[in-house]
Amino acid sequence: MIRSLFRRRPLHASPDQPEETDSHLLNRTLSVRDLTFFGIAAVIGAGSFSSMGQACASGGPGVVFLFVICAIACGFTALCYAEFAARVPSGGSAYTYAYVSFGEVFAWIIGWALLMEYSIGNIYVAFSWSGYFTNLLEGIGLHMPEWLTINYRSAHASALVGTIGEGLIAWNTAPMIGGLRIIFDLPAFAINILITWLVFTGVKESRNASNIMVVVKLAIIGLVIAVGLGYIDIDNWTPFMPNGFGGVMAGVSAVFFAYIGFDAVSTLAEESKDPQRDLPRGMMWSLGICTALYILLALVLTGMVSYTQLNVSDPLAEVFAIRGVKWMLFLVSIAAVVAMTSVMLVFQLGQPRIWMSMSRDGLLPPRFASIHPKYKTPGFSTLVTGAVVGIPIFFTDESFILDFTSIGTLFAFVLVCGGVLILPYREKTHGRFHLPYINSKFIAPLLGLVTLALLVTLDPNHFHRALGRTGGAPNIPLLVFYALCVVLAWFSFKKSWSLIPLLGLVSCCYLLTGMAVSNWQWFGIWLLVGLVCYFAYGWSHSKLATKG
Repeated sequence: MIRSLFRRRPLHASPDQPEETDSHLLNRTLSVRDLTFFGIAAVIGAGSFSSMGQACASGGPGVVFLFVICAIACGFTALCYAEFAARVPSGGSAYTYAYVSFGEVFAWIIGWALLMEYSIGNIYVAFSWSGYFTNLLEGIGLHMPEWLTINYRSAHASALVGTIGEGLIAWNTAPMIGGLRIIFDLPAFAINILITWLVFTGVKESRNASNIMVVVKLAIIGLVIAVGLGYIDIDNWTPFMPNGFGGVMAGVSAVFFAYIGFDAVSTLAEESKDPQRDLPRGMMWSLGICTALYILLALVLTGMVSYTQLNVSDPLAEVFAIRGVKWMLFLVSIAAVVAMTSVMLVFQLGQPRIWMSMSRDGLLPPRFASIHPKYKTPGFSTLVTGAVVGIPIFFTDESFILDFTSIGTLFAFVLVCGGVLILPYREKTHGRFHLPYINSKFIAPLLGLVTLALLVTLDPNHFHRALGRTGGAPNIPLLVFYALCVVLAWFSFKKSWSLIPLLGLVSCCYLLTGMAVSNWQWFGIWLLVGLVCYFAYGWSHSKLATKG
């Protein structure tokens, strides 16, 4: 049994890839430009218009360092995704990649974790979309009742502490049926239905809508940066890291959430014209463009107002409201609505295609792999995705979803980078992406020693704090990370691992050290539930099991 858990899909013969003569083949309509736009559509959204404020309030102007760190981690990871995409040009993203490198049980875990990124993450995006949409309605004189613009959990929390605001008003004015207050976020639920319908009807239609939305939001974000530059007060950049580097790292969930989504491009392999060439380019182009925009936005936000004023759900609108630039508020709301709509669109394109791949492998019931005869989309999986996003909108809230999504995505990134490390070497093929090989045999141990010397020199008490010798509790995640670095350096020396995926693995693991203990607890529960589902169905129905 133990051996069967690690059975691997053949690297060059993907069982989930249908034959070209199959009448249910997905339509190949996406070019490298379309894939780049899908990547931008997925990345620039709730992170820039919502969670960025939380990160800036925690780290101050120095949060740009965290954006750079996340960009580096995502850059190395994107190169690993690109290498896998060039070798395994089929749908499924990190799930498929884990299947050919680590084996079936890890593939299932990644597929289960990606459910957190695409579907659960879309719940947060839907809530953020709702906030900006209701503000946009207020701007044109339309008002929705508070009990239709907030989730039940947030309203209940406000009522318990008596906090004056939207939540308390919703709790006190909501209609009741059988003693239960009717409170739910109607705009969030409505946009989920609209996106589900659009994704269901076809990837070409989704592509056209996404491309238009990307152009609109990039134009408005460019305007935000240009106008904001004129209101920067450099005194707001002092101190640059008011809460030290620990304060910067405390925003890791919010900042990393701003980056998730570029990997959604890899789920569109079977709808790309030339996946082995275009997928890597689409991922790298979208990541580079978004990183530049994020750093500029963070500098503008923290330069326009004090970082202490940015812990709000709509930071871009807040800074212009504080500086009295009222005409920008309407444009920011439009940009936010468009941006988050495009994020939801791409995420709900990605999740059904992961389920489709898992179903083709036998890990999910065959219905999940069914292709709609007219629209040529994974119809059943798309509808299930809409339900997975829509139902929790009635009973969850934003803060829980934000942390939950980030840790699941980082975990998937770790396995993708690790998977590339153990792939066999391949010769370079013209017209396909090829990850450059840099021998880390001596570089990895040397980098570790240099980093250790810098830590001891620049922060002599760093390891004392990590061990809990300065009065606080030991930093267990950080200590585990350092132990892992020693192990990786040793294996790099023994096995001459490639440097780029190694750096991706290390940087993603470092970002995981910023996650709270409660995040790990919830993530552990989520994985246990996933493993129960795997052993209940997937283990015995796997195509590899039936072949064996």
